[in-house]
Amino acid sequence: MTNADFERIVDTSDEWITTRTGIKERRIARDHIQTSDMALEACRAAMEMASCRPDEIDALIVGTVTPDYPLPSTACVVQEKMPLPNAVAFDVVAACAGFINGLAIARSMIEIGSARKVLVAGAEKLSSITNYEDRGTCVLFGDGAGAVVLEASVGDRGVISTFLRSDGSMRKWLWIEAGGTNRPITKDFPFDHTDKILMNGSDIYKVAVREMTRACLKVLDDCGLTADDVALVVPHQANIRIIEAVAKRLHIELDRFYLNIDRYGNTSAASVPLALDEANRAGKIKPGDNILMVAFGGGLIWGSALVTW
Repeated sequence: MTNADFERIVDTSDEWITTRTGIKERRIARDHIQTSDMALEACRAAMEMASCRPDEIDALIVGTVTPDYPLPSTACVVQEKMPLPNAVAFDVVAACAGFINGLAIARSMIEIGSARKVLVAGAEKLSSITNYEDRGTCVLFGDGAGAVVLEASVGDRGVISTFLRSDGSMRKWLWIEAGGTNRPITKDFPFDHTDKILMNGSDIYKVAVREMTRACLKVLDDCGLTADDVALVVPHQANIRIIEAVAKRLHIELDRFYLNIDRYGNTSAASVPLALDEANRAGKIKPGDNILMVAFGGGLIWGSALVTW
């Protein structure tokens, strides 16, 4: 779905969208496609790359805010579709930071010995919760999924540091008001778009830049590294201005950030694994490279991870 398509829906323009967000197009799933369908394809691709059999997976973690059902988890649906006979499966609801949270949980499970191989996915069908009459938000979001396989190993490679934080006092800056127990959708629900994403963009920008920068510095400091030791930054693809501001504060050139926001928009929990997969398949990551991942989303919740490839 291109910016030109949005010019026919709401009062906007390609120039307005591009200069403010960096987005030129995004992918929108067909009506019959579920979040689990996209997650399934991403998980299969990750397992193929990792030469991993389904019966080897001990856990499946799916970051998503657009589950197939309120109950059960989307991870359980993916588990049945694959299938993964030996895995525990559960979702992580952390919006755009869902994949980073899943990565941190998977790392912990492996380190304490409760799992050897963990499949971590971020998958979203944001088109299902987007208000296509709100020009300020509808142009931002796309659908997609990405996944990785983590496994126990010996040596210096792998997930070497993670950092997670949240602040629920700012939850109304990026939220969906209706649809939960606080305001359930009943037979007389007005369908006034309160069951769709609502965002305070200007305030989100300020906090996102500050906390994403701090999160990056925290994992680097924990490992005794500096920005100069980072080969590639894989940030959440929310807004090019946020990414540019974070790059400036970290003193890392923008060409060391992997960017695909122009083609996919904001895919929430799918954003980081989508970009990571593209960067890897494009040959932009080499063994021994330090890869810095960072994300910020509704909750508000944010996090970072440092991986030695």
